[in-house]
Amino acid sequence: MDRRDFMKKVIGGSIVAGSTVAFGDYAKLLAAPLVSPATYDLVAVKGGEPEVMFDKAIASLGGMQEFVPKGGKVLVKPNIGWDVTPERAGNTHPKLVGRIIEQCLSAGAKEVSVFDHTCEHWVQCYRNSGIERAVKDAGGKIVSGDSEGYYQKVAVPNGKRLTEAKVHELLLDADVFINVPILKHHSSSLVTIGMKNLMGVVWDRAYWHRNDLHQCIADFASFRKPTLTVVDAYNVLMQNGPRGVSAEDVVPMKSLIVSRDFVAADAAAAKLFGAEPGDIPYIQLAAEMHLGRIDLNALSINRIKL
Repeated sequence: MDRRDFMKKVIGGSIVAGSTVAFGDYAKLLAAPLVSPATYDLVAVKGGEPEVMFDKAIASLGGMQEFVPKGGKVLVKPNIGWDVTPERAGNTHPKLVGRIIEQCLSAGAKEVSVFDHTCEHWVQCYRNSGIERAVKDAGGKIVSGDSEGYYQKVAVPNGKRLTEAKVHELLLDADVFINVPILKHHSSSLVTIGMKNLMGVVWDRAYWHRNDLHQCIADFASFRKPTLTVVDAYNVLMQNGPRGVSAEDVVPMKSLIVSRDFVAADAAAAKLFGAEPGDIPYIQLAAEMHLGRIDLNALSINRIKL
């Protein structure tokens, strides 16, 4: 499926200013809770504020202490790429970022750092996204991603097109890596979710765009899997991504997806967007590389409706 056909299929007729949207698989994915195993592959929450939904999700996975060792160094990687305010849905919601930091520190983390290699001026992005303030208020450490000196060259042994990259030192030093993307439309990759959010931990993103973007995304995903992927779908940018043009591009979904399996998290988020995971090349490629599972029917999913 090419980009034009995809956009017609997914977005055509779905944007209505001031209203919510109901996709075919949306209700199915976020229906009433299942009475099933205590250990879930994925948690999908609907109907609350970002921080409340995260509290519910992480509790159902056994609490943050299941992921954060006492004294551990944690990297929380949101999307802070754009100089836009939270209601524009270009960046991860600051309330979600703040709550994740609080949960990590409560679990005994030594420190929690946050950064992104932004697309627009980093000082403005950090400030106007609301994330810098949220990080500081929660007790985390906000770090620049704007200097090449922060990045170290590493090999990507399983990469097909991307075999090396300069990676931010915070990722290399972290005991725990929590990837916190926002679900939104993207002009180059159709949607941007967890795996594409990893472009914000490398220095040279332009190489990816010149050398098969989707394969490079899947390749780098093999370098280090996140400990946890938390997909912000509170407000979703449905068109004109990745930055958006106006508030009319945004649809409120009040949803959250959390999983240890970052391929599964992206697959579930693609469903929320109205797409089939297999139609997003980098999700399909990552599944073919055995980096995670794309078949949501094979997963144990805890569906929570608030």
